[in-house]
Amino acid sequence: MIPPLLRDNPPFRSFWTGQTISLFGDQISQLALPLIAVLTLDADAAQMGYLFTAGLVPSLLFSLHAGALVDRRGQRRLTMIATDLGRAAAIASIPLAYAFDALSIAQLYVVAFVTGTLSVLFSVSYSGLFTALVPRERYVEANSLWHGSRALSFVAGPSLAGFLVQLLSGPVTLLVDAASYVGSALFLGRISPAEPATEVAERGHLVAGARFILRTPMLFASLLAMATINLFNFVFAALFVLYATRELHVGAGTLGLVLGAGAVGGVAGALVTRRFADRIGIGPAFTIGCFLFPAPLVLVPLAGGPRWLVLACLFLAELGAGLGVMVLDITVGSIFQALVPDRLRARFSGAYMVVNYGTRPVGSLLGGVLGSAIGLRPTLWVATLGAIAGGLFLLPSPVVRLRELPEAAE
Repeated sequence: MIPPLLRDNPPFRSFWTGQTISLFGDQISQLALPLIAVLTLDADAAQMGYLFTAGLVPSLLFSLHAGALVDRRGQRRLTMIATDLGRAAAIASIPLAYAFDALSIAQLYVVAFVTGTLSVLFSVSYSGLFTALVPRERYVEANSLWHGSRALSFVAGPSLAGFLVQLLSGPVTLLVDAASYVGSALFLGRISPAEPATEVAERGHLVAGARFILRTPMLFASLLAMATINLFNFVFAALFVLYATRELHVGAGTLGLVLGAGAVGGVAGALVTRRFADRIGIGPAFTIGCFLFPAPLVLVPLAGGPRWLVLACLFLAELGAGLGVMVLDITVGSIFQALVPDRLRARFSGAYMVVNYGTRPVGSLLGGVLGSAIGLRPTLWVATLGAIAGGLFLLPSPVVRLRELPEAAE
């Protein structure tokens, strides 16, 4: 059965189809790119760290400027098409270099940096195009569909990527991801929504999004909560695989199934969030999501005893966290889309990304430092309890009293 929004709104259907294709392609490259570095180029631990950092740094360097550029120039759809085609070309350069025996780790750094930079431009353009395509009262429904595609890509994408890498080799597999970006661009080319008006660049134009967050209590509290959760979640992520394999003696195959449980939880979360938010209110649903995402992860440092109990703890932790993160992401995305005025959407996204994405490398680094200093299990306790504490920022804010989507702020 076709969901009502996809049936009733052909432009959004094209938009959603293109993004779904791209999400599956992203899952392929997220596995194939590091495998190329390790298996084809024999990268060491330091080089893998540089590769990971190269993809994250653009969010810190360019998010504010990208948001200001998009709000000033408009043409969000054309910007997204250009970034899709640019990412396709960058990704396709890897199998091309491999075919001529010219592939190097330096090229992987450049590709990761270029695709990360173009992804920043794509991300700050996304919200303005989304709200031009979707009626306000259907934001939660539309976000549930998008995040449902994202969750499904987490379920099927890694398995497909592993099969293709084994069948075709890592570099050749990246052609599938390049094709997915081209597919996204083609579907974006089929729509022509009326985009938000552009903003004249005046004094303070660059930091207007940051000022807007600071002056809007609902946004400021939400950013504090999300950034805290993100920080400690990356502390957890930096050590989870090491802890599961070394301390809990979980094999690689079993660990893959455990991580798959998180994707299944995400699919379930995408299915139930709209009804959940309608029943208790969008603000309370977001608040609960902020606790429901990290709380199940306490089962990881708690895990012990018989093997069946250890595995049960890990499966339940990933399943619950996957469900919680979907409730969180769908509700907060809908609140932001309703609250942020059109003229500030890209600059708000840029300022938000600088803080929220900036916590990721900090969290990973902090996880490594704490893990070495106090041990893996104590660090996981710090990570899970710290992430749960992030939700406390919402309790004194207007978010918890928000029953329906808010009106756009001035």
